[in-house]
Amino acid sequence: MSYQTPEWFLQNYRLGKTLGIGSFGKVKIAEHVQTGHKVAVKILNRRKIKQMDMEEKVRREIKILRLFMHPHIIRLYEVIETHNDIYVVMEYVKAGELFDYIVEKGRLLEDEARHFFQQIVSGVEYCHRNMVVHRDLKPENLLLDSKMNVKIADFGLSNVMRDGHFLKTSCGSPNYAAPEVISGKLYSGPEVDVWSCGVILYALLCGSLPFDDENIPNLFKKIKGGIYNLPSHLSPGARDLIPRMLLVDPLKRITIPEIRQHPWFMLHLPRYLAVMQADTIASATIIDEELVLEVASMGFDRDLLIDSLRNRVQNKATVAYYLVADNRRRMPSSAYLREELTEVNDAAMQHPTAGMMAPAPTVPTLMPQQRVVVERRWRLGVHSRGHPSAIMAEIYRTLTLHRVAWKKTAPYNLKCRTVLGSQGSDMEDGSPDMDTASANSGGTHPSDGRRIVKFEMQMYKMRDGEYSVDIQRLQGELFLFMDLCGSLLASMRL
Repeated sequence: MSYQTPEWFLQNYRLGKTLGIGSFGKVKIAEHVQTGHKVAVKILNRRKIKQMDMEEKVRREIKILRLFMHPHIIRLYEVIETHNDIYVVMEYVKAGELFDYIVEKGRLLEDEARHFFQQIVSGVEYCHRNMVVHRDLKPENLLLDSKMNVKIADFGLSNVMRDGHFLKTSCGSPNYAAPEVISGKLYSGPEVDVWSCGVILYALLCGSLPFDDENIPNLFKKIKGGIYNLPSHLSPGARDLIPRMLLVDPLKRITIPEIRQHPWFMLHLPRYLAVMQADTIASATIIDEELVLEVASMGFDRDLLIDSLRNRVQNKATVAYYLVADNRRRMPSSAYLREELTEVNDAAMQHPTAGMMAPAPTVPTLMPQQRVVVERRWRLGVHSRGHPSAIMAEIYRTLTLHRVAWKKTAPYNLKCRTVLGSQGSDMEDGSPDMDTASANSGGTHPSDGRRIVKFEMQMYKMRDGEYSVDIQRLQGELFLFMDLCGSLLASMRL
């Protein structure tokens, strides 16, 4: 991105008071000149970021927020870089943190807690659908807007997930961190956010944390052992859901799709959250002609705006468009997030036992959109119930057989490279080190037109006790890669 001048930024925004000061910058309220709408501007000092070695954290948060368009996730409108600072223009949320709300009110009534929890789960589910795990969910990172709707913020610790990848960075706040995180074990991601959501739900309903101790070793002992108390005032439904979320074994922990089907969660569920699946959220990208005309009346070229929206290009016109769109949704006339929205499962409202788990619960009838979510799995590739060392040995044998070079980057992760399209290979048969093969930034061999394919192999454990071997293309033509995968999988004796 080319650098702009601070004056260029100030032509588009009128900076106001400082909302907060952080380690490497401040957050100010600002007014977008052309629309008059308020935004929050993070002003990040480049020198401080570099001194604190936080460049990756900042890049990660910006990268993630650029991807997202969800009513319960803070919206990023634009990023303007100058030589000295980075201006991150974000959605302005007025009411503050959910943490402060809990401190002020103490434990919440179940209906209010459920209202917040439903929105949090919807936002987390959207993150996971986009292969992002937040990893630092806590009330301090959950903001409330003027209508008391939740907005998930602070993706500084987030990781963009790739199928088959474990996360091994111990991070987040200890009180909300899952046992596998503080133990430094490999974890694939979604289960970690489920644990944090369980801690948050407990805090909403109880006004305190399930795991709390001033002595960190004692705190970790409680978390690893799943040692906490369920107050007697909780309803049977809540008493059933919370322990399922706070299971120490991540493979047995309830999943987000399963939470969405839980009777306690489904009670009084607003229709917009019930149907907010991938297709519905994707519809947020549909271009609104009325909004286009409104933005065009500000002096922007209509055709250029439409083209920019279709291609997700960030410029002055698209920033204005999204600001107008988001603020229109917040207006009282909008039914987008109103409490008066029709709730689903009306029959359940007529039966006071609907919020309780029966001894042998049955899965509620699902709408087509929900069924898609339940059937989705976080795995690709081949599956085996063999011992991990035996599986890896078979992978090595298969790669050697097909003259694929590899480099071991983790105990169960391999970066692989091969050259296709000729009788021979420029690599030694069964080379265990990809670095011995010449690197090539493109997919074509420099001398004779042969094609280079690079891919990654990762093994990880599934919920049912199986091990999955995921193969992911890094470089090279898709059809060559698919053909190679077919040959590799056919040769594996798993």
